[in-house]
Amino acid sequence: MRIINLIVVHCSATRRNCTLSPEDLDRLHRRRGFNGTGYHYYIRKDGTVYLTRPLERIGAHAKGFNDHSISICYEGGLDCRGRPADTRTPAQRAALRKLVGQLQEKFPGCRVCGHRDLSPDLNGNGEIEPEEWVKSCPCFEVAKEFKELEEFAIKTTNTEVRRVKQHIKEQKGGK
Repeated sequence: MRIINLIVVHCSATRRNCTLSPEDLDRLHRRRGFNGTGYHYYIRKDGTVYLTRPLERIGAHAKGFNDHSISICYEGGLDCRGRPADTRTPAQRAALRKLVGQLQEKFPGCRVCGHRDLSPDLNGNGEIEPEEWVKSCPCFEVAKEFKELEEFAIKTTNTEVRRVKQHIKEQKGGK
C-alpha cells in the first residue's frame, strides 16, 4: 500500500441545480486524458459514497500531491449561476465527515485540506490566502471544519507511539 499523509477534498464544480453521476464524472476525466476518475471517492448529493478509484492507485487530482494522498470529491461546488459556493447537502456533510474519520483511522496522522489549500504560497508568508488560490475548490474551509478530527487523530497516533515504545522498553527489561 502507498504511504498516505494527505486527504484532499474537492468539489465537482457542478451547479447546485444540476447533477453529475459517477459515470458522467468518469467520462469527463477520460476526455481530459485520465485513465478513469482521478478522485478516490465521490459523494453524491444524497450522501451516497462511491469508491471511484482504488486506494492503491495514485490519484489524478492535485498535481504534485497525488503520490501520497487520497482524494474525495463531492457533487456540487457552484451556485445556480455558476459561482463558487458551498453547496453540500446535510447528507453530503455527514458522509464526508464519516469518510474522513474512517480514512484518518486507517491512515493515522493524515492532514486534511481542500484542493485550493495546495495552491502556491506566492507571498511566502506560510499561509495560502484567497488571492493565492489557483481555484476555489472545494468552496469551503476544509481545515477549519476538520480541525478537531485531525487533532484527535494526531493525539491518538501519539498515544499509540508511546504505548509501543513503553512495550518495547518493558520487553528489554526496562520500566
